[in-house]
Amino acid sequence: MGAVEPDLYRDTWVRYLGYANEVGESFRPLVPAPVVWASYGVATAYVTADAIDKGRRAATAHAQDPTQATQVGVAVVDTFIWQSLASVAIPGITINRLCATSLALLGALTRWPLSLRRWTTTALGLAAIPLIITPIDRTVDFLMDSSLRKLYGAPGQPPAPH
Repeated sequence: MGAVEPDLYRDTWVRYLGYANEVGESFRPLVPAPVVWASYGVATAYVTADAIDKGRRAATAHAQDPTQATQVGVAVVDTFIWQSLASVAIPGITINRLCATSLALLGALTRWPLSLRRWTTTALGLAAIPLIITPIDRTVDFLMDSSLRKLYGAPGQPPAPH
């Protein structure tokens, strides 16, 4: 059995690219909308690259397996859906709503200048990122284990023959 190849997308700095859209959402009050959308492009590129990598790994691991194509498909789909939910959609919505709400509340409750309210909102959004990651990851695991993954068994396993 050979050494396990390090996972570029999970074990290195590259994984932080998956958080690009949360950073973009945090800076939404300060930057033009195209900058925020570009952050979603970076995060989506990360998600896609990770899914392709997991498919490649599944193809290598199941090279002699007659269900190789199914194994690869499951790996790609499972990774892409999980990452899309846990790294892009749910955290993006969470940070977006947190920042929009905080900006509105600061406007209603303080007499701070708009620039200070915007910077405060950005700081709150950035500070929230490390706090939301684990709960969102666990929730997405639960949702996928309770739904999609039941169709194909354990993560990375093809459906049982009927």
